[in-house]
Amino acid sequence: MKKKHRAFLKWAGGKYNLVEPITALLPAGNKLVEPFVGAGSVFLNTDYPSYVLNDVNPDLIALFKFIKRRPQTFITDARKLFTAQTNSTEAYYALRQNFNDSNDAYERALLFLYLNRHGYNGLCRYNQSGGFNVPFGQYRKPYFPQAEIEIFAEKAQRATFTCMSFEKVFRRARKGDVIYCDPPYAPLSATANFTSYATTGFSLDQQHELARRAAHAAHKRKIPVLISNHDTDLTRLLYADADLQSLQVSRFISPKADGRTKVAELLALYTPNLAASNVISLAQVKRKVAP
Repeated sequence: MKKKHRAFLKWAGGKYNLVEPITALLPAGNKLVEPFVGAGSVFLNTDYPSYVLNDVNPDLIALFKFIKRRPQTFITDARKLFTAQTNSTEAYYALRQNFNDSNDAYERALLFLYLNRHGYNGLCRYNQSGGFNVPFGQYRKPYFPQAEIEIFAEKAQRATFTCMSFEKVFRRARKGDVIYCDPPYAPLSATANFTSYATTGFSLDQQHELARRAAHAAHKRKIPVLISNHDTDLTRLLYADADLQSLQVSRFISPKADGRTKVAELLALYTPNLAASNVISLAQVKRKVAP
């Protein structure tokens, strides 16, 4: 059995535990395109000739680019932030402030890794002013992921990193590519308030637009698309034009130790050879999820 590779970043919603079912559904192609790359678990555990890895978070993409270009220099510099002296409440909040005040891309990349490994649950969260605001995680000895960074850097030589909207990424895809989408997940509750949900940066309109573009890419441009999301009435409506596979995944859904529960995940595969039907209209979706 091929060894699985972990991402060097901790990442909410990371796909390490779903690598097998995802890779089993991904078709062969010349290039894997990921509009929502996150920490990169699918990238690390597939073997395409080339990759386009995109995210709207400029700090994440800048970090990946530095590691691709000069991994050993980055490792040497980042390791200095993983000491007993930097693993304290005072040090964490001082370094978090340094990150928020800095305009130096390399300094921000180093601190992004530090904050990811020392912050609470590896969360990546910014306030409305753009300031990173994840609290201190209080871990006994945060892990420095040197081996994982080196594996990422080697694989990244096949990758192009971009920071743009998913719509632009879809427009740039070409026949022969394969697209895998791991967007911010739709809420589990069908009656969730999408006004508040949109503050996470992905609205109901965007969920619908992603489904529309996936169907168009597959049926009109012959580019297969795989999307992962929660398995809900809403997502089944959105992805009615795809082959659907549901599975149960363990996930922490609360900060309490007993907060692990099984959550239904949906994998929606759009392929060129599926008979295309009309994607359900946004008005219909809104009626379906209205409280």
